[in-house]
Amino acid sequence: MTKPARGSLLGIENLTPAEISAYLQLARKMNPQKPKPLLKGKRVFLLFYEASTRTRSSFEVAAKSMGAMTTLVLSSGSSIEKGESLLDTGYTLRAVGADVIVIRHPEAGAPLLMAQHLDIPVINAGDGMHEHPTQALLDAYTILKHKKTIKGLKIAIVGDIYHSRVARSAVYLLTKFGAHITLCGPPEFLPDLATTLAPGLQITRSVEEAVHGVDVIYVLRVQKERLGGQALSVNDYIARYQMNAARVRLAKKDAIVMHPGPVIRGMEFTWDVADCPQSVIVEEVRNGVPVRMGILAKALGKAK
Repeated sequence: MTKPARGSLLGIENLTPAEISAYLQLARKMNPQKPKPLLKGKRVFLLFYEASTRTRSSFEVAAKSMGAMTTLVLSSGSSIEKGESLLDTGYTLRAVGADVIVIRHPEAGAPLLMAQHLDIPVINAGDGMHEHPTQALLDAYTILKHKKTIKGLKIAIVGDIYHSRVARSAVYLLTKFGAHITLCGPPEFLPDLATTLAPGLQITRSVEEAVHGVDVIYVLRVQKERLGGQALSVNDYIARYQMNAARVRLAKKDAIVMHPGPVIRGMEFTWDVADCPQSVIVEEVRNGVPVRMGILAKALGKAK
Protein backbone atom coordinates (compact mmCIF):
# COMPACT_ATOMS: atom_id res chain seq x y z
CA MET A 1 0.00 0.00 0.00
CA THR A 2 1.11 3.54 -0.71
CA LYS A 3 -0.09 7.02 0.16
CA PRO A 4 -2.95 8.16 -2.12
CA ALA A 5 -1.79 10.13 -5.14
CA ARG A 6 -1.71 13.88 -4.88
CA GLY A 7 -5.04 15.33 -5.95
CA SER A 8 -7.13 12.48 -4.54
CA LEU A 9 -10.28 13.54 -2.72
CA LEU A 10 -11.44 10.78 -0.39
CA GLY A 11 -13.35 12.60 2.34
CA ILE A 12 -13.95 15.86 4.18
CA GLU A 13 -13.19 14.68 7.72
CA ASN A 14 -9.40 14.88 7.35
CA LEU A 15 -9.26 18.08 5.28
CA THR A 16 -8.25 21.35 6.89
CA PRO A 17 -10.40 24.49 6.51
CA ALA A 18 -7.66 25.91 4.27
CA GLU A 19 -7.81 22.88 1.97
CA ILE A 20 -11.59 23.10 1.78
CA SER A 21 -11.42 26.83 1.06
CA ALA A 22 -8.97 26.16 -1.77
CA TYR A 23 -11.50 23.83 -3.43
CA LEU A 24 -14.25 26.44 -3.08
CA GLN A 25 -12.05 29.24 -4.44
CA LEU A 26 -11.12 27.08 -7.40
CA ALA A 27 -14.80 26.33 -8.10
CA ARG A 28 -15.52 30.07 -8.23
CA LYS A 29 -12.98 30.42 -11.04
CA MET A 30 -14.71 27.80 -13.16
CA ASN A 31 -17.21 28.92 -15.78
CA PRO A 32 -19.18 26.03 -17.33
CA GLN A 33 -20.48 28.40 -20.03
CA LYS A 34 -16.97 29.44 -21.09
CA PRO A 35 -14.70 26.61 -19.98
CA LYS A 36 -10.99 26.40 -20.69
CA PRO A 37 -9.54 23.15 -22.13
CA LEU A 38 -7.49 22.51 -19.00
CA LEU A 39 -7.89 18.74 -19.24
CA LYS A 40 -7.38 18.28 -22.96
CA GLY A 41 -6.00 14.80 -23.61
CA LYS A 42 -6.76 13.54 -20.10
CA ARG A 43 -8.87 10.44 -19.48
CA VAL A 44 -11.42 10.49 -16.67
CA PHE A 45 -12.96 7.14 -15.75
CA LEU A 46 -16.31 7.15 -13.95
CA LEU A 47 -16.54 3.89 -12.00
CA PHE A 48 -20.03 3.56 -10.56
CA TYR A 49 -21.06 0.51 -8.57
CA GLU A 50 -24.30 2.31 -7.59
CA ALA A 51 -26.91 4.14 -9.64
CA SER A 52 -26.44 7.90 -9.91
CA THR A 53 -27.86 10.72 -11.96
CA ARG A 54 -26.71 14.02 -10.44
CA THR A 55 -23.20 13.11 -9.36
CA ARG A 56 -22.34 11.06 -12.43
CA SER A 57 -23.74 13.49 -14.99
CA SER A 58 -22.17 16.55 -13.40
CA PHE A 59 -18.75 14.87 -13.26
CA GLU A 60 -19.13 13.91 -16.91
CA VAL A 61 -20.17 17.42 -17.96
CA ALA A 62 -17.39 18.92 -15.83
CA ALA A 63 -14.74 16.69 -17.41
CA LYS A 64 -15.90 17.07 -21.01
CA SER A 65 -16.31 20.83 -20.72
CA MET A 66 -12.60 21.06 -19.92
CA GLY A 67 -11.62 18.84 -22.84
CA ALA A 68 -11.16 15.50 -21.07
CA MET A 69 -12.28 12.17 -22.44
CA THR A 70 -14.67 10.28 -20.18
CA THR A 71 -15.41 6.59 -19.91
CA LEU A 72 -18.29 5.28 -17.85
CA VAL A 73 -17.88 1.87 -16.18
CA LEU A 74 -20.95 0.37 -14.51
CA SER A 75 -20.97 -2.73 -12.34
CA SER A 76 -23.71 -4.31 -14.45
CA GLY A 77 -22.58 -5.61 -17.81
CA SER A 78 -18.88 -5.52 -16.90
CA SER A 79 -16.32 -7.87 -15.40
CA ILE A 80 -17.32 -6.48 -12.02
CA GLU A 81 -20.58 -8.39 -12.38
CA LYS A 82 -18.53 -11.56 -12.88
CA GLY A 83 -16.75 -11.07 -9.57
CA GLU A 84 -13.70 -9.03 -10.53
CA SER A 85 -12.16 -7.48 -7.42
CA LEU A 86 -12.11 -3.75 -6.80
CA LEU A 87 -8.32 -3.60 -7.07
CA ASP A 88 -8.22 -5.62 -10.28
CA THR A 89 -10.78 -3.25 -11.77
CA GLY A 90 -8.61 -0.33 -10.71
CA TYR A 91 -5.48 -1.91 -12.20
CA THR A 92 -7.37 -2.53 -15.45
CA LEU A 93 -8.58 1.06 -15.75
CA ARG A 94 -5.11 2.37 -15.02
CA ALA A 95 -3.63 0.02 -17.64
CA VAL A 96 -5.95 1.26 -20.38
CA GLY A 97 -5.03 4.86 -19.70
CA ALA A 98 -7.05 6.34 -16.82
CA ASP A 99 -5.55 9.60 -15.50
CA VAL A 100 -8.08 9.86 -12.68
CA ILE A 101 -10.83 7.57 -11.36
CA VAL A 102 -14.09 8.86 -9.92
CA ILE A 103 -15.67 6.05 -7.91
CA ARG A 104 -19.02 5.48 -6.22
CA HIS A 105 -19.22 2.28 -4.19
CA PRO A 106 -21.67 0.74 -1.68
CA GLU A 107 -18.85 -0.17 0.73
CA ALA A 108 -17.29 2.43 3.02
CA GLY A 109 -13.57 2.76 2.42
CA ALA A 110 -13.55 1.43 -1.15
CA PRO A 111 -12.15 4.68 -2.67
CA LEU A 112 -9.39 4.78 -0.04
CA LEU A 113 -8.43 1.16 -0.75
CA MET A 114 -8.19 1.87 -4.47
CA ALA A 115 -6.24 5.07 -3.88
CA GLN A 116 -3.69 3.21 -1.74
CA HIS A 117 -2.87 0.85 -4.61
CA LEU A 118 -2.90 3.15 -7.65
CA ASP A 119 -0.52 5.89 -8.72
CA ILE A 120 -3.28 8.17 -10.04
CA PRO A 121 -5.78 10.38 -8.18
CA VAL A 122 -9.00 8.79 -6.94
CA ILE A 123 -12.09 10.88 -6.22
CA ASN A 124 -14.77 9.60 -3.86
CA ALA A 125 -18.23 10.09 -5.38
CA GLY A 126 -19.89 8.42 -2.38
CA ASP A 127 -18.88 5.33 -0.42
CA GLY A 128 -21.48 3.43 1.57
CA MET A 129 -22.56 5.21 4.74
CA HIS A 130 -19.17 6.93 5.01
CA GLU A 131 -18.78 10.16 3.03
CA HIS A 132 -19.80 12.12 -0.06
CA PRO A 133 -17.16 14.87 -0.13
CA THR A 134 -18.03 16.46 -3.47
CA GLN A 135 -21.65 16.90 -2.36
CA ALA A 136 -20.48 18.66 0.80
CA LEU A 137 -18.31 21.00 -1.25
CA LEU A 138 -21.09 21.90 -3.66
CA ASP A 139 -23.46 22.44 -0.73
CA ALA A 140 -20.98 24.80 0.94
CA TYR A 141 -20.52 26.56 -2.41
CA THR A 142 -24.31 26.94 -2.67
CA ILE A 143 -24.66 28.27 0.87
CA LEU A 144 -21.96 30.87 0.23
CA LYS A 145 -23.87 32.05 -2.83
CA HIS A 146 -26.60 33.16 -0.43
CA LYS A 147 -24.76 33.84 2.84
CA LYS A 148 -21.63 35.92 3.44
CA THR A 149 -20.01 33.31 5.64
CA ILE A 150 -20.68 29.88 7.11
CA LYS A 151 -19.39 30.95 10.52
CA GLY A 152 -22.25 31.44 12.96
CA LEU A 153 -24.96 30.12 10.64
CA LYS A 154 -27.73 28.10 12.26
CA ILE A 155 -28.38 25.00 10.19
CA ALA A 156 -30.99 22.27 10.66
CA ILE A 157 -30.38 18.88 9.06
CA VAL A 158 -33.58 16.84 8.99
CA GLY A 159 -34.21 13.21 8.06
CA ASP A 160 -32.25 9.97 7.88
CA ILE A 161 -28.92 11.07 9.31
CA TYR A 162 -27.84 7.54 10.28
CA HIS A 163 -27.69 6.16 6.73
CA SER A 164 -26.59 9.40 5.07
CA ARG A 165 -23.05 9.87 3.78
CA VAL A 166 -24.23 13.31 2.66
CA ALA A 167 -25.03 14.28 6.24
CA ARG A 168 -21.67 13.10 7.53
CA SER A 169 -19.66 15.08 5.00
CA ALA A 170 -21.86 18.14 5.52
CA VAL A 171 -21.43 17.98 9.29
CA TYR A 172 -17.66 17.62 8.99
CA LEU A 173 -17.38 20.57 6.61
CA LEU A 174 -19.84 23.00 8.15
CA THR A 175 -18.62 22.56 11.72
CA LYS A 176 -15.02 23.20 10.62
CA PHE A 177 -16.21 26.68 9.58
CA GLY A 178 -18.16 27.45 12.75
CA ALA A 179 -21.75 26.62 11.82
CA HIS A 180 -24.19 25.69 14.58
CA ILE A 181 -25.92 22.47 13.53
CA THR A 182 -29.06 20.87 14.88
CA LEU A 183 -29.84 17.32 13.76
CA CYS A 184 -33.47 16.26 13.66
CA GLY A 185 -35.09 12.88 13.06
CA PRO A 186 -36.63 9.87 14.77
CA PRO A 187 -34.37 7.62 16.89
CA GLU A 188 -34.38 5.02 14.08
CA PHE A 189 -32.69 7.54 11.78
CA LEU A 190 -30.86 9.63 14.35
CA PRO A 191 -29.25 7.78 17.26
CA ASP A 192 -27.98 9.84 20.17
CA LEU A 193 -24.42 8.84 19.23
CA ALA A 194 -24.71 11.14 16.21
CA THR A 195 -23.49 13.98 18.43
CA THR A 196 -20.02 12.38 18.33
CA LEU A 197 -19.63 13.20 14.62
CA ALA A 198 -18.40 16.69 15.45
CA PRO A 199 -18.23 19.02 18.44
CA GLY A 200 -21.22 21.15 19.33
CA LEU A 201 -23.93 19.18 17.52
CA GLN A 202 -27.44 19.34 18.92
CA ILE A 203 -30.20 16.75 18.56
CA THR A 204 -33.95 17.28 18.67
CA ARG A 205 -36.91 15.09 17.77
CA SER A 206 -39.07 18.14 17.00
CA VAL A 207 -38.90 19.62 13.51
CA GLU A 208 -40.46 22.83 14.77
CA GLU A 209 -37.68 23.22 17.32
CA ALA A 210 -35.00 22.31 14.78
CA VAL A 211 -35.97 24.87 12.13
CA HIS A 212 -36.92 27.74 14.45
CA GLY A 213 -34.79 30.76 13.53
CA VAL A 214 -32.34 28.87 11.30
CA ASP A 215 -30.51 30.18 8.25
CA VAL A 216 -30.45 26.88 6.36
CA ILE A 217 -32.88 23.93 6.31
CA TYR A 218 -31.19 20.85 4.88
CA VAL A 219 -33.61 17.98 4.26
CA LEU A 220 -32.27 14.50 3.60
CA ARG A 221 -33.66 11.70 1.49
CA VAL A 222 -35.75 9.13 3.36
CA GLN A 223 -36.26 5.74 1.77
CA LYS A 224 -39.73 4.38 2.44
CA GLU A 225 -38.43 0.81 2.62
CA ARG A 226 -36.44 1.75 5.72
CA LEU A 227 -39.67 2.75 7.45
CA GLY A 228 -41.66 -0.40 6.72
CA GLY A 229 -40.23 -2.58 9.48
CA GLN A 230 -39.62 0.24 11.94
CA ALA A 231 -41.81 1.44 14.77
CA LEU A 232 -42.32 4.61 12.74
CA SER A 233 -44.67 4.30 9.78
CA VAL A 234 -44.56 6.35 6.59
CA ASN A 235 -47.60 8.32 7.70
CA ASP A 236 -46.03 8.97 11.10
CA TYR A 237 -42.86 10.21 9.49
CA ILE A 238 -44.77 12.54 7.18
CA ALA A 239 -46.80 13.93 10.08
CA ARG A 240 -43.80 14.52 12.31
CA TYR A 241 -40.91 15.33 9.98
CA GLN A 242 -42.12 16.35 6.51
CA MET A 243 -41.04 19.86 5.59
CA ASN A 244 -44.16 21.90 4.88
CA ALA A 245 -44.82 25.61 4.44
CA ALA A 246 -45.80 26.18 8.07
CA ARG A 247 -42.52 24.68 9.27
CA VAL A 248 -40.43 26.65 6.76
CA ARG A 249 -42.02 29.85 8.05
CA LEU A 250 -40.47 29.17 11.46
CA ALA A 251 -37.00 29.69 9.96
CA LYS A 252 -35.54 33.10 9.18
CA LYS A 253 -37.21 34.95 6.34
CA ASP A 254 -34.08 34.67 4.22
CA ALA A 255 -33.47 31.01 5.06
CA ILE A 256 -32.68 28.66 2.20
CA VAL A 257 -34.06 25.13 1.78
CA MET A 258 -31.69 22.44 0.54
CA HIS A 259 -31.79 18.76 -0.44
CA PRO A 260 -29.09 16.56 -2.07
CA GLY A 261 -31.60 14.72 -4.28
CA PRO A 262 -33.38 12.78 -5.42
CA VAL A 263 -36.34 14.50 -3.80
CA ILE A 264 -39.33 12.35 -2.95
CA ARG A 265 -42.20 14.83 -3.19
CA GLY A 266 -44.99 14.14 -0.78
CA MET A 267 -42.57 12.35 1.55
CA GLU A 268 -39.72 14.64 2.62
CA PHE A 269 -41.36 17.80 1.24
CA THR A 270 -44.79 19.03 0.35
CA TRP A 271 -44.88 19.99 -3.32
CA ASP A 272 -45.11 23.71 -2.59
CA VAL A 273 -41.98 23.70 -0.41
CA ALA A 274 -39.91 21.80 -2.97
CA ASP A 275 -40.59 24.60 -5.47
CA CYS A 276 -40.82 27.58 -3.11
CA PRO A 277 -38.70 30.72 -3.64
CA GLN A 278 -36.43 29.70 -0.75
CA SER A 279 -35.65 26.34 -2.34
CA VAL A 280 -32.16 26.09 -3.87
CA ILE A 281 -32.43 22.40 -4.76
CA VAL A 282 -32.04 22.90 -8.52
CA GLU A 283 -29.25 25.38 -7.91
CA GLU A 284 -27.38 22.75 -5.88
CA VAL A 285 -27.43 20.42 -8.87
CA ARG A 286 -26.24 23.21 -11.17
CA ASN A 287 -23.42 24.13 -8.80
CA GLY A 288 -22.14 20.58 -8.94
CA VAL A 289 -20.58 21.30 -12.34
CA PRO A 290 -18.17 24.15 -11.43
CA VAL A 291 -17.31 22.46 -8.13
CA ARG A 292 -16.44 19.19 -9.85
CA MET A 293 -14.59 21.06 -12.59
CA GLY A 294 -12.37 22.46 -9.85
CA ILE A 295 -11.94 19.07 -8.19
CA LEU A 296 -10.88 17.44 -11.46
CA ALA A 297 -8.55 20.30 -12.34
CA LYS A 298 -6.87 20.04 -8.95
CA ALA A 299 -6.66 16.25 -9.19
CA LEU A 300 -4.83 16.48 -12.52
CA GLY A 301 -2.55 19.33 -11.54
CA LYS A 302 -4.29 21.85 -13.77
CA ALA A 303 -5.65 24.19 -11.10
CA LYS A 304 -5.11 27.81 -12.06
